[in-house]
Amino acid sequence: MQKIIIKLFTALLLLNLTACGYNNFQTLDEGSKAAWSEVLNQYQRRADLVPNLVNVVKGYAEHEKDVLTQVTEARAKVGSMQVTPEVLNNPDAFAKFQAAQGELSSALSRLMVVAENYPNLKADQSFRDLQAQLEGTENRITVARNRYIETIKDYNIAVRSFPENITAMIFGYEAKPSFTVENEKAISTAPTVDFSDKK
Repeated sequence: MQKIIIKLFTALLLLNLTACGYNNFQTLDEGSKAAWSEVLNQYQRRADLVPNLVNVVKGYAEHEKDVLTQVTEARAKVGSMQVTPEVLNNPDAFAKFQAAQGELSSALSRLMVVAENYPNLKADQSFRDLQAQLEGTENRITVARNRYIETIKDYNIAVRSFPENITAMIFGYEAKPSFTVENEKAISTAPTVDFSDKK
């Protein structure tokens, strides 16, 4: 009788383990790491374009030193960050990474505005090629970030859902940070549109 009880107990334990979600966490965690790697690949692709872009612009717009310096410094800041898988589990490190990437995006936007003031630069084939590569890379970054956001959403739902949240607590799985909009208040404010004739 004791052997039957032990066998039943073992069978019940095994059935409970299959529903605990441990394997699901392994799948979701690996998926988040893979999605994160793709985000990093696209950011690196953009960072690699920056020196060439700055050099082309420098040849046409030498007196735009401030903008060129800002782009170079933003790229250096991004390059100096130690981005490890632990960044995914550290909201503060993730926010710093996101802020550095945001600074680079902002500096590159200013560089493109400067380029508009130089018709010869806009006509330069090297600049146009680099600009097209940069635009394509920005699109790839957006796609990679969206995939990452979806992956993290699934992971975080599992961390918070019963009974998987018990497994998460036992094995130390915590919710991971995701990309956010830098200035939510600004984008939630409707733009002012003025159709009055200003002559």
